This record gives sequence, structure tokens and C-alpha cells, in this order.
Amino acid sequence: MKIVLLSGSNVGSKTRTAMNYAQTVFAEKYPDIETTLIDLVEYDVQFSDGRNYLEYDGDTGVVTRSIMEADAIVIGTPIFQASIPGSLKNIFDLLPVNAFRDKIASIIVTAGSSKHYLVVEHHLKPILAYMKAQSVQTYVFIEEKDFHRKEIVNDDVLFRIERLVEDTILLTKTYSNIRDEREAEYGF
Repeated sequence: MKIVLLSGSNVGSKTRTAMNYAQTVFAEKYPDIETTLIDLVEYDVQFSDGRNYLEYDGDTGVVTRSIMEADAIVIGTPIFQASIPGSLKNIFDLLPVNAFRDKIASIIVTAGSSKHYLVVEHHLKPILAYMKAQSVQTYVFIEEKDFHRKEIVNDDVLFRIERLVEDTILLTKTYSNIRDEREAEYGF
């Protein structure tokens, strides 16, 4: 099983802090699962120009191929100006419409205001549904007050991230088993 953790902004540190913790939880609880953390700060991703994702090379090709090869993706995003960052939207634009078919998607959000949860509900979840993702129903929403000196200081947030990791693995295994059973019915 391959899990990609995508820190979907090319600025800031809070989302990366949350994603680092999620990756640590994956490593500790599920050491046999391959996880890859992609922080867009570390990649020079081109803007989408409509080509097939396989036609991109360099960092853009690495990022898109990693996402397409994953069984599940944990999307970490800050909320800027009541929207997801353009860098994350660009990743979605680089991928095909059915990019998340047969993939589980879970979400970790960092935001300055509690009102920004609406961005997840009315912007991010519809994009994931359009791209055919099977989303973990609950997501982790982390506010500014939950951080201090680049660390998460709210134990409830840490617990929710741990639960999100568990739910991501459980849902990924469940859907994989269902697909395997369906394929076995064909007998070839």
C-alpha cells in the first residue's frame, strides 16, 4: 500500500508541521506501509497547460506520478483568503479527471479562523468528489491557536490526526478488499 501525504502550499509551515505529525503516526502504527511526504515548498511544479500528466518531467512529473501511483492521499492545505492555495489547485489541474478513482482521500486543514471550515465543505470536497475520490468523511481542522513555535500544542488535534490516519488505512484496506472480491468474480 502506498500513501502520499501532500502538503499543498508553497509557503508557510503550519500545514507541513501537521503533515509531519501524520507521517510519524503512519510510520509508528503502520511501518509496513510506504508513505511519501510531498511538500510543494520543496518542488518546482509547473503550471498546468492541459497536457497529460505523463508528459511532464522534472518535479512536476515526480509529483503527479507519485499521486497517481498512490492508493491513498492525505491532502494538507492551509486556507488563504477563504480558498485553497493556487499551488494545490494547480496539482488538481495537472491530474486527469478520474485521478482519484479507487483512491482514498483524507484532509488536514490549517486555518486562521474557525469559519474557514466552509472552504473544505464547499470547495475542496466537491473537487475531490469530481475527481472520483472516496473521501474519509471526517477531516482534521486546525486553527492558529493550536500551534506554538511550529508545534501542535492541542492534544485533541494530535488525537484527531491519529484517528484520521487510522480511518485512512481502514478505508483503503476495505475498498481494496471489495475491489479484489469483485475482480475475483470474473474468473480471469
